[in-house]
Amino acid sequence: MAWNNQSVSVREFILLGFPCSREIQVILFMFFSIIYLLTLMGNGAIICAVFWDQHLHTPMYILLGNFAFLEIWYVNSTVPNTLIDFLSETKTISFTGCFLQLYFFFSMGSTECFFLSAMAFDRYFAICHPLHYATVMNRQQSFNLAISCWVCGFLWYLVPVILISQLPFCGPNAIDHFVCDSGPLLTLSCAPAPVSKLISYTLSSLIILLSFFFILISYALVLLAVLQLPSASSRHKAFSTCGSHLSVVLLFYGTIMVMHVSPGSSHSTLMPKIMTLFYAMVTPLFNPLIYSLRNKEMKNALWKVLEKFKMSLKVFDSRPSRSVK
Repeated sequence: MAWNNQSVSVREFILLGFPCSREIQVILFMFFSIIYLLTLMGNGAIICAVFWDQHLHTPMYILLGNFAFLEIWYVNSTVPNTLIDFLSETKTISFTGCFLQLYFFFSMGSTECFFLSAMAFDRYFAICHPLHYATVMNRQQSFNLAISCWVCGFLWYLVPVILISQLPFCGPNAIDHFVCDSGPLLTLSCAPAPVSKLISYTLSSLIILLSFFFILISYALVLLAVLQLPSASSRHKAFSTCGSHLSVVLLFYGTIMVMHVSPGSSHSTLMPKIMTLFYAMVTPLFNPLIYSLRNKEMKNALWKVLEKFKMSLKVFDSRPSRSVK
């Protein structure tokens, strides 16, 4: 991605983050570091469970494995730089680094919308059309669906990032946020950019609203189909399978809609930080917990991963003792 830097006098931006005392900055660094590590471990465990357990090589879990992989890169697009800024005096980020972060952060968010829609479609087809599910949603089709989510997600916000990066930045370079966001960057531009602002807002709103309504329609049809099942055990199994995904959907969309669909002028300077913090760090942390605690197959697979990890540790610990003898 190339940017025209000839008309750009600002070479770096300052991410103000969370202005507070040095002691609180260190506490926040430790707190966010724990959340970051737990997020990596939780989503990494789901990836290992899907990869190692043959029983989970089904479309639903292939999509879930991709979703967990996405969550890891989602937090990596912002959290490491945020942790560095907590301990940094300058809190600067280069011009190119800022727009790369903007691109990957929004691309990961768009990809998450596509994956949540794909997972809702998978559950709809499995419950509402069970006789055709095995032929339509086979392993190859699920891989194609996952690849389509990745490609569409990374192409969705490419144009707004390029347009915003071409704007002249010649005045203040302080961003009152802990990530490079399109709103503050458009505010810092030396020239008005109504077209870039309109395209950015429109694409953000479209991907959020369209995917959210698609998921709602899918689960409305699923609910009607589940209520018609004859046995209570079948209904309970269907609800438990869909319940975890629906919890993640409500958790993610509830915060992201406040940020990118409602008018930005109504927010205080603190509200965007809290909302971004929630869907950029908190939801990736809770997602593996939601999927594992409400899913018996996933819990069994995670126990197997834990047992393999314990066995590998025992083998590793036994090697030095043998060499000493």
